[in-house]
Amino acid sequence: MRGYTMKSADYLRRLRRIEGQVRGLQRMIEEDVYCIDVLTQVAAVTKSLQGVGMGLLDEHLRHCVRAAIADDGVEGDEKIDEALKAVERLLRT
Repeated sequence: MRGYTMKSADYLRRLRRIEGQVRGLQRMIEEDVYCIDVLTQVAAVTKSLQGVGMGLLDEHLRHCVRAAIADDGVEGDEKIDEALKAVERLLRT
């Protein structure tokens, strides 16, 4: 079971809302909306995706990493490294 499984309905709801925001961005471009207004919406979508990413990272740390450390420690180190790489990817965006 994945760490986010218990909250998957929440994540799906948030991602569907983001999908709607992206469709709204497409319409804005099609309708030749003022660039600053489009950029404002791009920032909102980006922030929403970052929120989903941080939530998933939180769940990963609290579930997957914690369980791996409790089980044997060796796999825990691997999970910590994996989590650090995920944080690096999130921060690069």
